[in-house]
Amino acid sequence: MTTKSLLARKNDLSQPENQLHVLSNGIFGNGELPTFKESLEKTNRFPLKPTKLDIFQVNVGYMCNQVCSHCHVDAGPDRKEIMTKETMQLCLDVLKASGAKTLDLTGGAPEMNPNFRWFVEEAAKIGVEDFIVRSNLTIILANKKYHDLPEFFKKYNVHVVSSLPFYKRNKTDKQRGNGVFQKSIQALQMLNEVGYGKEGTGLKLDLVYNPAGAFLPANQSDLESDFKKALKNDFDIDFNSLFAITNLPVSRFLEYLIASDNYEDYMEALVEAYNPIAVDGVMCKNTLSISWDGYLFDCDFNQILGLKVNAKSQHLKDFDLESLQNREIIISQHCYGCTAGAGSSCQGTTV
Repeated sequence: MTTKSLLARKNDLSQPENQLHVLSNGIFGNGELPTFKESLEKTNRFPLKPTKLDIFQVNVGYMCNQVCSHCHVDAGPDRKEIMTKETMQLCLDVLKASGAKTLDLTGGAPEMNPNFRWFVEEAAKIGVEDFIVRSNLTIILANKKYHDLPEFFKKYNVHVVSSLPFYKRNKTDKQRGNGVFQKSIQALQMLNEVGYGKEGTGLKLDLVYNPAGAFLPANQSDLESDFKKALKNDFDIDFNSLFAITNLPVSRFLEYLIASDNYEDYMEALVEAYNPIAVDGVMCKNTLSISWDGYLFDCDFNQILGLKVNAKSQHLKDFDLESLQNREIIISQHCYGCTAGAGSSCQGTTV
């Protein structure tokens, strides 16, 4: 059965079960391509098990001021899913008890959660080693109430990880919307002004690159060099590191792949680029993803597909570290995206 015919039967890809249906059938269901499980078994890496829990990645809501074509959480201004202060407090309690070293706040635009600043202030009191906020940059200029975010981030020594698809206007605006590139440049300059990305300040500013189409990212170190040279020469912008992240075939990017007749070719490219060494560094091994309503997932991609952790502890309210450490990580065909080539994680390549 072709992907087109599958989509005709499962035409609402906003529903996780329909995305999983497309991913699990077609070229995988008829045996044209090996499943991710079969590839893991062939390379002696099944079952996939967690290592020590280092990172709590908390999605504080899907509301966003942008509607990006590749967004795997389908974020936008109309999304109403927002983490409450009570759930944030549960996150803080569990984080403190777990011994995890990194708190990674994401969205949507996490800054749009009405309790975002309270969460940052309270989390800073715990003293995590690396406190990340994933910002789309344009939120800083979206409204006057966000204009002081660079100073706010500096006050709490937040590690800012910012999305910038490319160092040229056309590619960035194509992926994220007209005017996004210019606003992103302005926001980066504002972050630089308070010390972010500058040597000796200790204020970390990293950028994230996602390909604009149905292809794998180029070499991360080469991309970083190109970004640094172009942004410095054209806009006098400095940053620390660049993370190259592969687009996974879920949500809007899955819709794009199917609509553009690229789904089969893209999945074949991911399977052909499967790298068993990259498996050893995938983020699901040392990370827990927390949804806006407090449920636990192996990663934020599984979160969007509705695949809760395979453990008796599936919510912050019944958090049990031993149960989670002994679980098997839930996999599907989208996992090929994290193990293709040099690998992909929220911290960039894994190899």
